[in-house]
Amino acid sequence: MSSPQVLIGKLEMGGRLDKALAEATGLSRERVKGLIADGAVEINGKSAKSGSAKLAGGESYVVSLPPPEPLETIAQDIPLDVVFEDEHLLVVNKPAGMVVHPAAGNRDGTLVNALLHHCEGQLSGINGVARPGIVHRIDKDTSGLLVVAKSDAAHEGLARQFADHSIMRRYLAVCADHPNPPSGTISARIGRSDKDRKKMTVLPDKATRGKHAVTHYETLQRLDHASLIECRLETGRTHQVRVHCASIGHALLGDPTYGRTPKPLRGLLESLDFKRQALHAARLGFIHPISGESLNFCAELPLDMRELIDETAR
Repeated sequence: MSSPQVLIGKLEMGGRLDKALAEATGLSRERVKGLIADGAVEINGKSAKSGSAKLAGGESYVVSLPPPEPLETIAQDIPLDVVFEDEHLLVVNKPAGMVVHPAAGNRDGTLVNALLHHCEGQLSGINGVARPGIVHRIDKDTSGLLVVAKSDAAHEGLARQFADHSIMRRYLAVCADHPNPPSGTISARIGRSDKDRKKMTVLPDKATRGKHAVTHYETLQRLDHASLIECRLETGRTHQVRVHCASIGHALLGDPTYGRTPKPLRGLLESLDFKRQALHAARLGFIHPISGESLNFCAELPLDMRELIDETAR
């Protein structure tokens, strides 16, 4: 079987090759480095030598992907809430508590296990054996919409839209207290915390590490010691909504990593057994990478968040 090839258009000059290709293809940066080391990346017909090489601009790039290896992850008949599906992609409404792809400590019961059964193995192989079809992800304890690629062509097209930030993503969240002003924009770099590498944090604007991140928020409803807000993402960084909201003093209710629930609401969360961040990927919009059709999807708030809002609205 010949290796599928990903053809990349012009990339912004001056950046690192591995970082630019990772953003353009949707592959992880480590995977791109491995492909470069294997001679699978060409610049103007010649093998790339190093991921740290700076882009001169104007070159053409070809990434040759090895055929997907046999997948050890097993297919499992796990119910899926499929919002849309065709031969190229599907959109699912992921429940809170479901991990997106297998990793240490979560080898089964993941979205990928469910997708392998639902799609009978027909998923894009671009992201490797551990993450077939996965173009982006949302946290385990975040619910909501996620698009999955069934073909490599669809994966490439979707990855380009994520890279140029043209994907429409809107989240509903319940945050602590009342943001002031009630609507605004949070523009702050996000990177790994020096104190805890499992956590992300807001970095100084002049920091040389991390990634630029922009979140627009709007208060939809004032609650008792809390607010229902809508967050529109310009960028899609790890834990972006959670980190940005916490950085302005309005962490998401129930967030075990970045939040501190207001004292008057702690008993309520315990009585509701609400043990996750109150965050839901409610809207997702993109251009179908094959047909060119504009697609927009909505997912209603799950029951646990509706109950939380109802109780704090009293």
